[in-house]
Amino acid sequence: MPPSAPSPFAAALLAWYAAHGRALPWRGVNDPYAIWVSEVMLQQTQVATVVPYFRRWMARFPTVEALAAADEQDVLALWEGLGYYRRARALHQAARQIVAHHQGRLPADPQALQRLPGIGKYTAHAVASLAFGRDVPVLDGNVRRVLARVFAVEAPIDTAAGEKALWALAAQHLPPGRAADYNQALMDLGATICTPRAPRCAQCPVAGLCQAHRSGNPEAYPRKQRRQRQPHYTVVAAVIRRGGKVLIAQRPAEGLLGSLWEFPGGKVEHGETLETALQREIREELDTEIAIEAPFGVYRHAYTHFKVTLHAFLCRPAGPAPRPLQAQAVRWVPPAALGDFPMGKIDRQIARRVVETMR
Repeated sequence: MPPSAPSPFAAALLAWYAAHGRALPWRGVNDPYAIWVSEVMLQQTQVATVVPYFRRWMARFPTVEALAAADEQDVLALWEGLGYYRRARALHQAARQIVAHHQGRLPADPQALQRLPGIGKYTAHAVASLAFGRDVPVLDGNVRRVLARVFAVEAPIDTAAGEKALWALAAQHLPPGRAADYNQALMDLGATICTPRAPRCAQCPVAGLCQAHRSGNPEAYPRKQRRQRQPHYTVVAAVIRRGGKVLIAQRPAEGLLGSLWEFPGGKVEHGETLETALQREIREELDTEIAIEAPFGVYRHAYTHFKVTLHAFLCRPAGPAPRPLQAQAVRWVPPAALGDFPMGKIDRQIARRVVETMR
C-alpha cells in the first residue's frame, strides 16, 4: 500500500523546512558519529555556542576510534566552556564501548543506543532518525514548546503526564519515511519562530492550526509546574602559592564538574566566616594548614539547579605537604601551565587572574 499522506501539521512543517531549514555543519553528512556528537553537544546548549565546539571536536576526534583512544583529560579540555561535563565523559565512555562491542559503528536501533552511556530516549531517537532514517519521533525543548502550543497541551510539560502526551503527539504526526526532516523541522521551528518569548506567529507555517495562537496568548504554553526558588551557596577557594607555582586539585570523577581541576575549597557552613571556612575545607580536603594572605576576587555563577558566589583568597602553605583526601590528585603547577588543565568556568576565571598577577 502507498504511504498515507502527512497530516496537515506535518505537511506544513515539511514544506516550511524545505525552504527555511537551518544550514548546520552536522546536517547533510552521512556520519552517524558526527550526528551523535552534535546531539549531545546541543543538550541544554544553544546552536550558536555549539558550532565552533563541534568543528574543533571533529577536527581533533574525527572518528569514534579517535575519541575512544583519547585521554579523558584531553576530552574534557576540548569540552571546556560547554558545561555539563558529564556529557563529555559519557561520550568518551560510549565511544570505547562502541569500539569494543559494536566494531566501531553506532547501532541503528534506538534501544541499543540507549544502552550506551549518556544516551537517553531523546538522543537515541535523534541519532536513529537523523543518521539511520528510523521512523521515531524526538522531544527536546524546542519540540516540546511547538507541540504544546499547537495542540494546547494542558498538562505541565515537566510532568510525566505532559511528557507522555507530547511523545504521543510527536509520534502521531510523524510521516513515515520522513522522520529526519520532520524532526529537524520541529526543532528548527521552535528555535527560530516558536521561541519562548515573543514567538513570531505571523511567520509560522502552522499558525492556522495552532490552538495557542488562536487563544491570543501563545506564551501561556507550554504549561509548567511552579518552580522552586534556586538555592544559593557561598563558597571559598584558596590560591595557594609556593615557589612560583600554585596548587590545584582534581575533583572526584563522579558528580558536578567530575575530573576537572580546581582551586581547593568548598561551601561556607552556617556561622562560619569566610576565612574559617576556607581553613576547614583545606584541612578536610588536603590534610594541611594554610595562612590566608589577601582576598583574590569574588566570582558568581549559576548552575542548573543552584547559584554560587565564590570568594577566592591568596594563601601560602603553613603545614605539611598537601595530600588528596577528597580529590583524585593535587598538583603544583606554574601559572603558565594552568591552561593545560580542564576547569569549570569560575576556576578558569581565577586561573586567568593568577596568570595576570604572577607573571
